[in-house]
Amino acid sequence: MTTWFITGVTSGLGKAIAVAALARGDSVAGTVRSAQDLEIFETLAPGRAIGCVLDVRDEAALHAAVASVEMRTGGIDILVNNAGYGILGAVEETSLAEARAQFDVNVFGALAAAQAVLPAMRRRRAGRIINISSVSGVATWAGTGIYCGTKHALEGIMQTLGAEVAHLGIHVINLEPGGMRTDHAGRSMTKTAARIDDYEGAARDAERIMAGHHGHEPGDPARLARVVLDMADHAEPPLQLLLGADALFYATQKQAQVQAAMGKWLPVSMSTAFDAQ
Repeated sequence: MTTWFITGVTSGLGKAIAVAALARGDSVAGTVRSAQDLEIFETLAPGRAIGCVLDVRDEAALHAAVASVEMRTGGIDILVNNAGYGILGAVEETSLAEARAQFDVNVFGALAAAQAVLPAMRRRRAGRIINISSVSGVATWAGTGIYCGTKHALEGIMQTLGAEVAHLGIHVINLEPGGMRTDHAGRSMTKTAARIDDYEGAARDAERIMAGHHGHEPGDPARLARVVLDMADHAEPPLQLLLGADALFYATQKQAQVQAAMGKWLPVSMSTAFDAQ
């Protein structure tokens, strides 16, 4: 039986992944934020659904929960870093407190969870760390700069981690979905407290688009969950995996822009070297 540790299983992608893993007979330890959520989660599969009441910003609580699950189950095979939220607003409008809060959950929470599971995974020379990143970790969007920053940071850290642990039998997989029909654009999305009139144009487009598409996003959480299970079992999973036609479109568009800029500015890029002796 495979044992999972999934952050944020109360709703959205985390819940969909947990339900899919439990349905095939696996054990799932999932983080929740309240005793009520704990009870709801553990009734999904008594004895195999293990709730952990904690905030992913609490490093000590994360390490204690991982240690407890390791002891209870005999070992965590797969970590899914799913917990996170978004913030809408122009970069100038985002206070440092709001930015730090976003990074604390989306980046440092995921990093703490990875560091908590890695010692046992290294001892066993086996394990998977699956990060729910975003196409926003590849492309950027006016009005979502801090959220994009967290996903770019997560990509940089976890891609590097993948290179560092590959020889230890541990795989790191960064999933980069586009719009998914969850509550990401609803309850899980916040807005900056400050509003500056000069940003009522492009910086508000993301807010308007998300509000208009909420409940009609093209991505199916249940199908994403099946992909996660496939990646958990795949002998050679990818380091990065875009999910959804919209994710593929925006990532391809971004790569084309980068390639075009590289070609246009090639002479300047090459102009900084010492002259040949």
